[in-house]
Amino acid sequence: MTLAVLSAGGGDALDPPEATRLVADLVSALRAAGASEVERLDDPGALRALSRRAYDANQRVLICADNLVAHASLLRTLATEPGGRSTALVVADPAGDLRDERGKLLPAEPGAGTVRYLGALCVAPADLPTLEKVADRPDLLAALLDAGVVPVATAVRLLRATQVRTSSELAEARAEVAAVDEEAARLRLAVKEQDDFFTTYAVSTWSPAVTRAAARLGLSPTAVTWLSVLLAGLAAVAFGQASRPAMIAGGVLLYLGFVLDCVDGQLARYTRTFGTFGGWLDTMADRAKEYAVYAGLAAGAERIGLPYAWPLAITAIVLQTVRHMTDTWYGALHDEAAARPTPPAGGVGARLTAASTRVQGEAGSAAYWLKRIVVFPIGERWALIAVLAMLTDGRVALGAVAGCGLLAFAYTLALRSLRSLSMGVGVLDKVDTARHRDDGPLVRHLLAAPGLHSPLTFAAVGAVAALVLVAALLFGWVEPPAKGTVGVVGLLVLAAGLPARARHGGALDWLVPAALRAAEYLYVVAVGWAGSVSTPVLFLLLFALALRHYDLTARMEKGAPAGRGTGALAGWDIRVLALAVSTLAGCVTLAEAGLAAVVGGSFLGRAVADWLRS
Repeated sequence: MTLAVLSAGGGDALDPPEATRLVADLVSALRAAGASEVERLDDPGALRALSRRAYDANQRVLICADNLVAHASLLRTLATEPGGRSTALVVADPAGDLRDERGKLLPAEPGAGTVRYLGALCVAPADLPTLEKVADRPDLLAALLDAGVVPVATAVRLLRATQVRTSSELAEARAEVAAVDEEAARLRLAVKEQDDFFTTYAVSTWSPAVTRAAARLGLSPTAVTWLSVLLAGLAAVAFGQASRPAMIAGGVLLYLGFVLDCVDGQLARYTRTFGTFGGWLDTMADRAKEYAVYAGLAAGAERIGLPYAWPLAITAIVLQTVRHMTDTWYGALHDEAAARPTPPAGGVGARLTAASTRVQGEAGSAAYWLKRIVVFPIGERWALIAVLAMLTDGRVALGAVAGCGLLAFAYTLALRSLRSLSMGVGVLDKVDTARHRDDGPLVRHLLAAPGLHSPLTFAAVGAVAALVLVAALLFGWVEPPAKGTVGVVGLLVLAAGLPARARHGGALDWLVPAALRAAEYLYVVAVGWAGSVSTPVLFLLLFALALRHYDLTARMEKGAPAGRGTGALAGWDIRVLALAVSTLAGCVTLAEAGLAAVVGGSFLGRAVADWLRS
């Protein structure tokens, strides 16, 4: 629920009947946006009291100027921000006094603005104490910005909103609002403004029709997500059959599953139906579907006698999971840098940032699309899998995914590292560092040593050591079971826990979670190959680990509850130690199968329990 207030907006020249009608229209729109109460703001004391009452009831406060003429959908958009953050209504304006940085609204120096405030603001419960402190200021948005609040920028885009001050402006604004088909605009606005090439041209051109049909059928976004999971699962089964008709059917099912994967988000934005569980499920389902398809392709290739398919699937799942960890934390780092008042330092990274921003502003240009394609996003990955599966076989599809993924990872890692050095901010120290490192009791209580620094260096050494061991086993430089070598590399990986207590605030420390994932996953692969573990069992363990680690990042990104404790066997350190011991004991298959069951079962049990409780 939301509490709403109407503030004086400056419509002094409006005739009293016009002003009364405009206020009545706004009250109606605010109630349609979900406001349980609408009050006129007569003095700052009233706003302070309302803020305190809303905070106690964990409600939002929607503040709207009484001279705003706008589509009602815009006020509803403000009141239903999916992340539960404060948000303000803005319009693009090069002469504005605000700037939109990655969807965040920040003050701008004169001449450097990109947007202008339109008089409507929704304050989230977490920011209500700040609102109460600045209630005396007439310029509430500027006061909140000065106090450190960073609202989301809600852009007008295809709809219309204007603050009016005269009768002629009122008539003109109402005519502009009436000229727009609000329903059609809402449906088009449900499509992401800047999406990837394949999604833009092969999905978003017709997916709004599916979104409208889903809304009319009363389907929820979560129901559409589950339908997408079903189609992707059927595609994986079809790929596992490996016959040409089955591979073609699998490619078609995968494409349709991806369409529904886009539709669930569009439906949520169109109906303004958001939920923490839905956002979490969408993220987890995307990864689970993709990795199930990898397994289906590998199983199908093995069925027709093609070697090396499972190793390619293992390469793809390790590569994509590690890369997604860098995506998550670089995004968080970029948001942290965008919200700071001072510009980044100069150098190569700053020039790269400026070039990226320039290209990003050239929507539709060749450089713009090349920049979006080269990072090999999910739409391009699924399109490549579908086309190659239909035309060739599972091994070729997996090889292409692994090869393109490796090139994209190298490109993004190099450029993002340079850009992060110019940003000069940390992000991993702003969260529960040990939780997102996935440290277990061995690191937390025994290994972590005070006074050590450079956590990224230790994690990178562990990852490189594990990678070298994998290469040595692959090329025959080390003969299985290589118990001594596996044990030494295990110690090097465990050494990544020594600086766990250090502050992870360095410019490159956002890479620590990805480096730890790489070290653990590569060690899992090395131990499995040294112990002659069946590749499907090895893939299953990596699948379970990936779900566990995606759960950590998805909860953070979607604002989901952190959940209860992580269990006695949780933590990368305990798992690495268990694998090293199992190598010495000669029971690696049992250990990896057992870990897959424990990690997967723990993830499912914790996820179900947390969501039922919430």
